[in-house]
Order: sequence, then C-alpha cells, then structure tokens
Amino acid sequence: MTENKKLWGGRFTQEASKLLEEFNASIGFDKNLYKFDIKGSIAHAKMLAKQGILSNYEKDQICKGLEQISSEIDSGSFEFKISDEDIHMAIESRLSEIIGKDIGGKLHTARSRNDQVAVDFRQYVMSANLEISTLIKELMKTLTNIAKDHLNTLMPGFTHLQHAQPVSLAYHLMAYSFMFMRDYERFISSFERNNFSPLGSAALAGTPHNIDREFTALELGFKAPTFNAMDSVSDRDFALEILFNISVLFMHTSRISEELVLWSSSEFGFVTMSDKFSTGSSIMPQKKNPDVAELIRGKTGRVYGNLVGLLTVMKSLPLAYNKDTQEDKEGVFDSVNSAKNSLVILNEMLKTTKFNSSNMLKACQKGHLTATDLADYLVSKKGTPFRKAHHIVGECVAKAEEMGLDLSQMSLDELSKIDKNIDNTKVLSLENSKETRNSYGGTANSSVLKQIEILEEFLG
Repeated sequence: MTENKKLWGGRFTQEASKLLEEFNASIGFDKNLYKFDIKGSIAHAKMLAKQGILSNYEKDQICKGLEQISSEIDSGSFEFKISDEDIHMAIESRLSEIIGKDIGGKLHTARSRNDQVAVDFRQYVMSANLEISTLIKELMKTLTNIAKDHLNTLMPGFTHLQHAQPVSLAYHLMAYSFMFMRDYERFISSFERNNFSPLGSAALAGTPHNIDREFTALELGFKAPTFNAMDSVSDRDFALEILFNISVLFMHTSRISEELVLWSSSEFGFVTMSDKFSTGSSIMPQKKNPDVAELIRGKTGRVYGNLVGLLTVMKSLPLAYNKDTQEDKEGVFDSVNSAKNSLVILNEMLKTTKFNSSNMLKACQKGHLTATDLADYLVSKKGTPFRKAHHIVGECVAKAEEMGLDLSQMSLDELSKIDKNIDNTKVLSLENSKETRNSYGGTANSSVLKQIEILEEFLG
C-alpha cells in the first residue's frame, strides 16, 4: 500500500496523481500572500499560547521559525514546491523542517486552511485598499494643483463631443478631481465594511478549542472578528468590492486618458506630452504617441473582466467553502497591480504635461460657444420668453455660419437686424460667459475656487 504524504493524506491510500497536483496547486500565485500568511500564523500562535493551548516555549519556537521562513522567502532561498499545493502548506512544511513536527504540527490547532486563506486574502485586500486610496489622493492633489494654475485658461466645454460653452481648464480638471474623490470614498467605505477577521472560523463551524478571536483580530489590525464562521470562510464580498471599486476607478482614468489622447492630437493640440511619457514609431520618425494614456484606457477592459470573472465564480456556490474560490486571487492580484501602476504613472505624466492655452483659446472661437449667453441675455434683460430667445439665437447662428463667422465675431449691426432687442455684444465675450456662470458648481472663478477649497480640505 502506497502512503499519501500530504499533510492531509491520513485517510488516503494512494499518492496524488501528478496531474492532480498540477491542476490543484495554487502555490504559483498565492505565494504572493506569504507575508500575510506568516503574520496570521504568528498571531494565531500567540493566541494559542495566551489561551494555554501552546506553551510559551512552543510559541516562541514557532514564531522564530516563521520569521526565518519570511527571511528565506525575502532572500529568494526558499524553495516553492508544487507538491505543497499552496502557500499555507509550503510554510507549514518548512516550519516542521526547522523546528520539528512535534511542535510545528501544533500550529494548525483550531484553524483550517479555509479560515487561513480567508484571513490571508482579506489582509491583502485591506492593505491594497489603503495603498490605492493613498495613490488616488496623490492624483487628486496633482489635478488640483494644475487647476490652480489655470483658472483663466479658457477652453471649450463639450457635449456630444461638440463645442458647447466656454469653461476654464481648472473647471474641467476639477470634474475629474471630484470623480476621484468618490473613488477614494468607495475604497474607504469598503475598508470599513470588510475590515473583520475570519481567523478562528476553522473549516466552517468554529472550533471546540478555547480560542480568543478578538485577540487575533486586533493583533492583525482588524476591527473585530467576523460574526458567522460559515459565512466567513465562504465570503469573498471584500474581493468583489475591491474589483468593483477598481473597475469604477478605471472607468474614470479611462475617461481622462481618452481626453488626453484626443487633446494631444494635431486636431486638438491642447496638450503636449513629455518625452518621458511618450513613445515613437518604428517606421514613422515624426510620431510621438500617447501610449501611457492608451494603455490605461486599454487596461480598463482587463479589470472589468476580472470583476465579471469573480462574480461568475461566486454565482450559485453552496455554503460553505468550495475549491472554486481558489480562482478568486489571480484576478484581484492583477487588478490591484494594474491600479497601483496606472495611478502612479498617470500622476507623474500629468505633472509633466504641458497645457497649450493658446490652442484652447482658439478652439473657443469656433462653434458659437456663447450662443446660450445671448439667449439668456434676451430672457433676463429684455423679457423675451426663453423658447422665443432660443429661436432668435438659432437664426443668429445660421446667419453667422452663412457669413463664415463665429457668433462672437458678428457685428452688432448684423445681430440687431435679426432682433432689435440685441443691443449689446459684450454678452458674447468668452470670459464674460465663463464668469457669469457663478452658480454653485459653475465655471466662474469664484465657484471654481470654492471647489478647490473643498478638495484641499478633503485632502488635508
């Protein structure tokens, strides 16, 4: 009879197939959790000693051995074996080699790989949550600082990608700052909601051992233990939430990236990317490509896929733990890395981007941007019903296009021929248009300065 040498192999009479070992193993990717696994094991050992389940000597030997393993992994001398299946068994096996099975084998008392992986993965996600939140704040600071330098830089505001009304570049960038503020708040909300420790839930039903889950929760930086052991080992809401939050974040970064791509084109010429964050063509010597913005835009599809992938894995899973949930990590690792890398490079790229105010101003002199101002003037100063004013200004725009002019370039004489109530062309000034929109949240400098104040107070 062949003995199964796995740590779980007591009831098996045959060695595991090599095919099964390769198919079943997660060591290739969950080794990323080693710091959290060791941290969780040290906390567990301390708790077992506190409760009298381990002696202080046994606890000290275990902790010393775990710290040695951490150093071995850090230095690259640790051997990861596919036969160990996952990071938990790899560390436990090495621990027994270092301090002996008699003591090393006691570490797993009152826990299961089910709650072990749950606490490791949750620690990773909580840590990533805070890292990404910090990077979002850094991006918001950059956008706010750029905005303060461009309160009077006029540019077209767009709807349907058509020229609509004049706004300031500061106002436009503030729109993105407030998107990222909501992103930050989502990550922090998720952290608060999910910062609970599943350690001590064991396989699914808790443990008969006299453990102290509050101790391990606080030792690991969690708010408290989770409430129900069965839910704790099968819950991956925390992973789904970070994938959702990253997906919304990338929806926003893809929007600003798309605008940077458009604005860097010859047709717009609103921005010039630094050579540090641009690439060239292998065949066309003149090219300067906005690859960073394009890659961020492209990675959006990737992180969306990771979210849908885990939602599909979790769909219809019966309680409690199922091996399906081994598929929860790679997508999260990938999305977290994509988010951190993209936020860092987007932030640095924006700091070195030149905004071409003269080209933005030229673009404002096309598309009749102050047409609405003329309509509002007729309503507020001349008592014209808005729908009639709208029609009158529409006629003025048609006449301007017939003459090959922008509405702002038409003479008072030409405009008054269309409607005698038009007796002032100051209303067609781009700067005047921007400054009259001083309602809360508007594009007037007074309003934008208030928005900057709100953001700076939020950023601390």
